[in-house]
Formats: sequence, C-alpha cells, structure tokens
Amino acid sequence: MPFRQTFFLLIAVCGLLDPSSLLGKKSELSDSNDSGPPPSVMDYFDAAIYGVIEGFTEFLPISSTGHLIIASEILEHADASAQKEEAINAYLIVIQGGAILAVGLIYRLQVWSMFLGLAGVNPRGRRLLINVIFAFLPAAFLGLLLDELIESYLFGLLPVAIALFLGGIFMGWAEKRKKAQENSTSLSTEKTLEDLTIGSSLLIGFLQCFAMWPGTSRSMMTIVGGYIVGLSRVHAAEFSFLLGLVTLTAAAGYKSMTKWKTMSEYLSLGPVLFGCVIAGVCAALSVFWLVGYLSRRGLGVFVIYRVILSLVIFGFYLIQ
Repeated sequence: MPFRQTFFLLIAVCGLLDPSSLLGKKSELSDSNDSGPPPSVMDYFDAAIYGVIEGFTEFLPISSTGHLIIASEILEHADASAQKEEAINAYLIVIQGGAILAVGLIYRLQVWSMFLGLAGVNPRGRRLLINVIFAFLPAAFLGLLLDELIESYLFGLLPVAIALFLGGIFMGWAEKRKKAQENSTSLSTEKTLEDLTIGSSLLIGFLQCFAMWPGTSRSMMTIVGGYIVGLSRVHAAEFSFLLGLVTLTAAAGYKSMTKWKTMSEYLSLGPVLFGCVIAGVCAALSVFWLVGYLSRRGLGVFVIYRVILSLVIFGFYLIQ
C-alpha cells in the first residue's frame, strides 16, 4: 500500500478510536451533574503538534522533551489540575514510541544483527549489543532512582531554558574539539562502531544520564560522547540512535506502566496513537537529514539554536 494511503488509513483508525475529539478541542460536559468520564485534555490538534515536535526533535541535539514541555505550556489551560498536568507529562514520554519505531525500521539491519548476536550466530552483532547494553545501564539505574524528582522539579520552562543554554555551551566546546582533531589527524583514524569498547560505551552512557534534565538532549549528550571516545560523526550519530532504541523504549514502557491509570482517565486513545504516528513519520525524516548534515557541517547550527531559544525563554520570564 502506498505511504500516503497508509498514513490516512492510520488517521482514520485513530478517529474511530475517539471520533468525538475530531470535532473540536476538549468539549465541556453539557450537564454538570453527568457522572461520565471527564473530557480528554488533549485532542487531535494537540496530538499532531506534540507528534511533529517529538518526531523532528527526538534525534536532533536540541531536546525533544524540552520542546514538548514548551509546547505543553502553550497548549494547556492555566487552570489545569495537577492530575491533568501529570497525564500530559507522562504522554510527553510515551509519545517517543513513534520515534522508536521509525528508527528501528531505518536501522533494522543493525537491530537484526544484535538479535543474531544474542542468539550467538553473529559476533559483530553481539559486540554491538553488549556495548549498547553497557551504555544503557547508567540511565537505567539513575532513571528509576530519580524519575519522580525529575518530573516534580525539572518539568518547567525555567529548568528547560537553563539546560538548553548550558547544553549549547557544552556542545559548542565538543564541536570545536572535534574540528581540531579532524584538522590534526587523518579521518581514517576515527573509530567505527566495531572499535567501541565497554569502557567507551559506559562513558557515553554516563553522559546520557545528564539528559534526564529536560532541555539537555539525550541525542546531544550521546553524540558528544561518541565524539569524545573517537567515533566519526556518522558513527557517533548511529550509536546514539541505536542506544536511543533501548533507552526510549525503557522510558516509554516504564511511564506507560506507572502512569497508565492517569493517562487513561484524562487522555483519549485516538489522539494518543495519532500523536505517535505523526512522531514516527517526522522522526524518520529527521534521522535521514541529520546523518547527512552532520557529515558535512557538524553541530554548530544546533549550538546557535539552543542558545537563542534559551535566551528567548529567559526573556519571557523577565517580562512576566
């Protein structure tokens, strides 16, 4: 089936799951005494915005979660209850499922080689799988330990602005260091994924932990980590994508299990799935673009973008 037909079929299926939300935003109950379920706090329009932002920013070094928090601040009503905000914050993690699926399909050969490595029939895939697992372990431990604290204190505009700015400065330093190395050595000396060691993978994994602070960017920290351990730009991005498959799957799965009751109460299934579909399509486009762009230009443009966006948010706070 052609892509366009498949896309609109998915939209239709999402609409059937929640047809009322196609008619407008968060309709109010006509009868205040109605004991039925509360109206969804997110409709298809909101879901589409979240999906586009998640898809295009998840694998770019500019922080998808930070951008989703900014979008939620704009889209959500000022009088939203704590439980409604909790449901939206949980969905900002769950929507990563669409991006996960897109990258899994794009890098299906590498993923399949890791499965074969797990079965003991592909040594290269087994080595890659071991490195991905060791890179994932630091975030797995700290994520469970700090999840509630992060959601309570760092899911806000000001923490996102601080992380965007500091992360931009750090990324600028890493890009300058990478260019100096390229000018002083042959590109042929750069490492590939086959050259990664467990120690190098753990270093990338520890750097990934800083991305638990929304606005930092998991993609940025892991790509910079790849730079630091000597990977080429393309291979640093590729390892970041593969590590993201494991990390984002774990984060989305954990959030789905722990916040399912709240999300099911305040979010309708149709918009939830629709946002994930949009995120997957946009993520695929983003990944294809980023790999080509990094090999030619590097991270400089993202440094500028992060700093400017952080200054805009700081300015917003000053004029309030």
